[in-house]
Amino acid sequence: MAPATLPDVEEHLKKLVQSLYNLIVQSYDHQGAASQDAMKREITSLITHLQSLSTTAAGLPTTIPPEVIQYIEQGRNPDIYTREFVELVQKWNQKIGGKCEAMALFRDVLAREIVSAMPEVRGEVERVVRATGGKIEG
Repeated sequence: MAPATLPDVEEHLKKLVQSLYNLIVQSYDHQGAASQDAMKREITSLITHLQSLSTTAAGLPTTIPPEVIQYIEQGRNPDIYTREFVELVQKWNQKIGGKCEAMALFRDVLAREIVSAMPEVRGEVERVVRATGGKIEG
């Protein structure tokens, strides 16, 4: 049997929601024995869809980082862990962005100094600077 995929689970979930919707409509527009029989069929269908969803979803590969499990075992809210993680990633991105900007400025200054000291290599220096996303001014 092939491993379950997210689209498989989505399909089972859609069928389950449709069964619930049908059941709500039938209970709202109840018209006696005919509605009762239809509701019994819908409840049976609902149970079948729940079982099918449960079986399929169990086959989904899920991995939870050990840090999150430890965080929860300590009685802490996983939403706070997520927020802290996002904040940490944002700080890291800002730090790396600053380093990239500093390196780009250094590249440009170095290229200008090389070209002013050795004008015969200007073409090669310009090629390297352009290849790394910069340009030599002047």
